[in-house]
Amino acid sequence: MSLSSPPVSPSSPNPRNSTNRPLLSLSGIEKSFPGVRTLRGVDLRLEAGEILAVLGENGAGKSTLMKIIGGAEAADAGTLAIDGMARVVRSPQEARAAGVAVIHQEFHLIPALTAVENIFLGQEETSGGFLARRREREQASALFQRMGVDVDLDVPCRLLSTAQQQLVEIAKALIHRARILVMDEPTAALTSHEVEKLFVLMRELRAQGLGILYISHRLEEVFTIADRVTILRDGVPVCDRSIGAITRDEMIERMVGRPLDQEFPSRRVTRGGPRLEVLGLRRGTAVRDVSFRAHRGEILALTGLVGAGRTETVRLVFGADPKDAGEIRLDGRVLDIRSPRDAIDAGIGLLTEDRKLQGLVLRHSIRENFGLPNLRRWCRRGVVQHGRERSELDRCIAALRIRLADPEMRVGHLSGGNQQKVVLAKWLAHDCEVLIFDEPTRGIDVGAKHEIYLLMNELVAVGKSIVVISSELPEVLGMADRILVMHGGRITGEITDVARATQEQILRLAHA
Repeated sequence: MSLSSPPVSPSSPNPRNSTNRPLLSLSGIEKSFPGVRTLRGVDLRLEAGEILAVLGENGAGKSTLMKIIGGAEAADAGTLAIDGMARVVRSPQEARAAGVAVIHQEFHLIPALTAVENIFLGQEETSGGFLARRREREQASALFQRMGVDVDLDVPCRLLSTAQQQLVEIAKALIHRARILVMDEPTAALTSHEVEKLFVLMRELRAQGLGILYISHRLEEVFTIADRVTILRDGVPVCDRSIGAITRDEMIERMVGRPLDQEFPSRRVTRGGPRLEVLGLRRGTAVRDVSFRAHRGEILALTGLVGAGRTETVRLVFGADPKDAGEIRLDGRVLDIRSPRDAIDAGIGLLTEDRKLQGLVLRHSIRENFGLPNLRRWCRRGVVQHGRERSELDRCIAALRIRLADPEMRVGHLSGGNQQKVVLAKWLAHDCEVLIFDEPTRGIDVGAKHEIYLLMNELVAVGKSIVVISSELPEVLGMADRILVMHGGRITGEITDVARATQEQILRLAHA
């Protein structure tokens, strides 16, 4: 399993398939789940030496299509061909044998194993009947050097940062020397510097003749890295163009089926007095003497690089982690928050960064997840009043435009954007006075983002206070009334004139 010889020489003047047959082609792909027709007659082609962006709103069918290509799902109808030869791919193992590797949006790592052990899991190197650990380690080290990143090879993956775990996932796919690489939101957990390094690697792979299917909701990345774009809407391809033949506005309109007047909707809200006050908050070296105020009718953004202490700070506010020192006040009243229940009872809600692990119970229904923080309100003499619960849920489903077949279906079966809306619905029903949104639009499409932005505007218009953590600087500049920048567990700067602020200004403070 050597890395020494690429599938196609990088010096080759034209790595594309000289036979004029696409590396990958799909024709008439159909797929339905109970109550939902996900894909309807999808045609798609991918050339060797091409990066094809596959876009669409959450629920448009992108992830299902990628699962079919990767062997995790079987199509109900249609054909899949590689190099012009029809294939029946019944499992991820058969897909990998056919030269297809998938980098999933959710990590598929064994937390207790090291990076090397995860990369070679199921494909271990052997010598004389023994595991060739040294050779595996050398190959993994060479691969990470080639990627231009630094990952500790000897510690369990649970001790790696989120960004480093994502890089291990990418290495797992590359080590098998796939010819077709499917990348589902691979940059969601990476810093801008790490994204740049990933793009350098992707361009190198493209030059070697690989075909890359790239799913992302970050449109600026699509224009940076993709050669062509295919857009799905409601399970149907509605656009297939070279990247130079489509504008950002056209891309958005094709995805959502209507023009968006403004990507970041404007609002006019008079800022009131302080609602949430955080004074001298500390926890080890992760949060160091952090103080700030969030006002009534204000969207306050916390931003900075990965590891700056943003999430750690709001987890202390919410009582998810114990603080070493500091004081938290709401409307001038000192709060004794020792657990999330204390924060919820006080009127503080947290939409967590990782909705799947911390925000939802994926095996439970949409209704059950919606009710979790609200059961006390709907209980009478120890019995849940399901009529009230269902009525509140129906109201939130309509307000948030949550796409679902049945409130009793598992929340894990929803698209990422609709899962995020279910988490939002929990806190809307609780009527929290302060809402903390940690990466609220990560992994969701531009249409769902717009709806969340509108909701945020509506909430501050009625006097709520919102603290939002975001790594997307255009989002921070487009939505925040005030920006706090963090680095090394401290607040290193405040930007009050957001209308004149720039990404470069934020980045300078983030490196302070």
